[in-house]
Amino acid sequence: MGTFILYKTILASCILMISLLVAMYSTLIERKVAGFFQDRLGPDRAGPWGLFQPLADGIKLFFKEEFMPNTADKFLYILGPSLTMLIALLTSAAIPWGSNLVINGKEYPLQVADINIGILYIFAIVSIGVYGIMIGGWASNNKYALLGAIRASSQMISYELAMSLAIIAVVMMTGSLSLKDIVQQQHGFNWNVWYQPAAFLIFLVCAFAECNRSPFDLPECETELVGGYHTEYSSMKLGFYLFAEYINMFISAAVMATLFFGGYNFPFMDKLALSPNAMATIGFFVLFTKITFLGFVFMWVRWTLPRFRYDQLMRLGWKAMIPLAILNIVITGIVILIR
Repeated sequence: MGTFILYKTILASCILMISLLVAMYSTLIERKVAGFFQDRLGPDRAGPWGLFQPLADGIKLFFKEEFMPNTADKFLYILGPSLTMLIALLTSAAIPWGSNLVINGKEYPLQVADINIGILYIFAIVSIGVYGIMIGGWASNNKYALLGAIRASSQMISYELAMSLAIIAVVMMTGSLSLKDIVQQQHGFNWNVWYQPAAFLIFLVCAFAECNRSPFDLPECETELVGGYHTEYSSMKLGFYLFAEYINMFISAAVMATLFFGGYNFPFMDKLALSPNAMATIGFFVLFTKITFLGFVFMWVRWTLPRFRYDQLMRLGWKAMIPLAILNIVITGIVILIR
């Protein structure tokens, strides 16, 4: 029992460090992608190919002047970014990052928490994330920050409904809420995206809105709200909000890869006569490759599509995404009954 707890602690620490590292270097990759689409180089001064740019940005944020508005609610002002960062890191616990490792004849899963309602756990945790943004915007006592927080709360609540409905169709097909079961049923190339393309597209659009990514970045719209809900933040409090956005993007890509693209499964995996540990290692890198591609899609869309107006944002969520998700559930139910 003690060895198992130690293994889980080490695994959770590794996933935490990977999440922070990915969030840190996602800023560099995004700026490189932006430079590519805008026909320029992007960061290339700090270290070879700009590899030390995230470290320079982190040091700058850490030593930047720390200020707090005189009229702000001090407790809530600090709680907002802290809660946002905490929620972003908690969601990775239920994701299966690979098949089982075999150590001294015992199997150890590459999953921190193998709970039978894993997808509900992720949605429950993500739904709390809106409080961090709302609290930060309210506690700042700034009208622009408050408007950004209100936009964020209404946007995230609206698109969470469609996202949840899109997942129902996948759960109906697999018959389980466990992420491990969902991945195992997509063994090889039997991925859910082939059977539920509509659910994947709905989930993808809602993920953009949940992560406040362009074209759904209304909560931090610089042209309208100066900086949105984090207008009054600086130093590492601002860094927490920025880091949480990239961690949420990373986790959203991991959830999409798990639900629709087979997770750590890959084509012709049964034909490889490898040890369980080798298969677990390959599966982890396969999953990470899928996450990297989906992360690139997030960045690609940001630097390609213009921002929605707020009324267009809400109309798309309530009048398009939710009806489409309900229609997809009905069609899925009919197909299941017929088959």
